[in-house]
Amino acid sequence: MKSDNNILKMFESVETEKAHKGYMHSVSKAAVIVVLGLLCGLKNINQIHRWACDERVRSFLRGLGIKKIPCYYWLTRLVALMKPESVNQCFYKWVSSLLPNGVNNLTVAIDGKSIRSTMKEESSKSPLHIVSAHIGELKMTLAQKAVEDKSNEIPAVQELLKELKLDGCIVVADAMHCQKETARLIVEGKADYLLNAKNNQKLLCEEIKDYVQNEHLRQEMDKEQITEKNRNRLECRTAYSTTDIDWMACKKDWANLKCIGAICSKSTRADVTTEEWHYYISSRKLSAKELLRIARLEWSVETMHWLLDVNYGEDFCRLASERSQKTLNILRKTAINLLRRYKEQTGSKKAFTGIMFDCLMNPQHMLSILNLKP
Repeated sequence: MKSDNNILKMFESVETEKAHKGYMHSVSKAAVIVVLGLLCGLKNINQIHRWACDERVRSFLRGLGIKKIPCYYWLTRLVALMKPESVNQCFYKWVSSLLPNGVNNLTVAIDGKSIRSTMKEESSKSPLHIVSAHIGELKMTLAQKAVEDKSNEIPAVQELLKELKLDGCIVVADAMHCQKETARLIVEGKADYLLNAKNNQKLLCEEIKDYVQNEHLRQEMDKEQITEKNRNRLECRTAYSTTDIDWMACKKDWANLKCIGAICSKSTRADVTTEEWHYYISSRKLSAKELLRIARLEWSVETMHWLLDVNYGEDFCRLASERSQKTLNILRKTAINLLRRYKEQTGSKKAFTGIMFDCLMNPQHMLSILNLKP
């Protein structure tokens, strides 16, 4: 599919909660203003509005077809009017257009994040929780789904899996999502899974643990080891995998189960060594080397969550409207995806903050981020 790099067109089909005929300001252009402000590292709508009102920025926006800048009230109001589900559909369509082969042979990591500022101290309501599907190799978010609290994350992930086209990819998720129904949905979507097995699936975890911790059996497993040094910490990760699983009592309960594995992480700091074991099941026959690589990509979604908090202060966003919080979460991810794509295609070694500062100082720099060929 050919990529459409015109960010104005990305939001043209965004629907609103109430009728809005765009008498003076369009919803799609308001979304563009917010994304461009986020590309400059601005953290909230107030900052973005003040930036957009600068005459130099106004001139740049006019070149993009944005003739009028909404006042702060209307910019906030327009964000609140957008249907988050519609914004998410536009986002997913845009990301899909950047992937001519879909997610085939890629890794999709699934995880959730709470927006802590949405938790009200005076009530028992849980904070807004957003589940994201993240492409590990590209470090780009594919789609997301909002839920009322973390306890609803499992069904939310299952609903998200039904909505996505996952042909040929491998879905990785933590122990919370090591669920028979989740595995079945992934396989039905023509994808594979790599799931972390813990005590929420006690029989499964114990079977894998007993096999792996048997020294004789472990010697027969495929093995791969990698050692990394990070400042004063030395970490050694050793992966084991096997397709010898006909003996497993619960094999039939897991859709298309073909492989089990384990990763032993040994971390040494100040002459103190700690050891931790993680156990896995997969519908794909993985070598130990593949298990190490794919399991590591699960953490790519955590990096995205970190960027949301550190660069955009998401946990401190005080907007009262839940719709606005959901929409801003997607617009922040749009900016992060644009920056990731820019770094990938240009080979830039600059940190996100450096690229954002360049955009803030010279709006024309954003053109090189928005107009890249896929």
